[in-house]
Amino acid sequence: MARSRILVSVSTPWASEKVCAAIRDLAQRLDASVVVAHVAQSQDDDDSEQDARDRGEQTLSMLTSNLVEAGVTAEGVLLFGDDVARAILNAASAHDVTLIILGASGKGRMARLLAGDVPQQVIRSTELPVLVFPPDWAGMI
Repeated sequence: MARSRILVSVSTPWASEKVCAAIRDLAQRLDASVVVAHVAQSQDDDDSEQDARDRGEQTLSMLTSNLVEAGVTAEGVLLFGDDVARAILNAASAHDVTLIILGASGKGRMARLLAGDVPQQVIRSTELPVLVFPPDWAGMI
């Protein structure tokens, strides 16, 4: 039986910190390796690609280094693209993952309609199991 591989998509350093203990615990219980992914995007017109890259690397580093320090095999993957859901799905396919973990944004219904609902798009476009953390969730799995 192949070893489980979990893809965790994180959007900010805060999100990385928030899910760290739960991801570490789950990976250890499943004896799974973890691919930590971040889709870098410019945040406004004054934001450079390098700024987006720097934020992405900081976001990845926080969770990845914590997992590695706990003995979990983990790697960070910095992705680029305007379609966040598609980038996540492409990374999941490229890394042969068996589970995708995402966080819900806490955006209201109208904001999700305007900006897109990444977890919903991922769930509808994959046959892999997808675990979605609610925005205010702080427990263990």
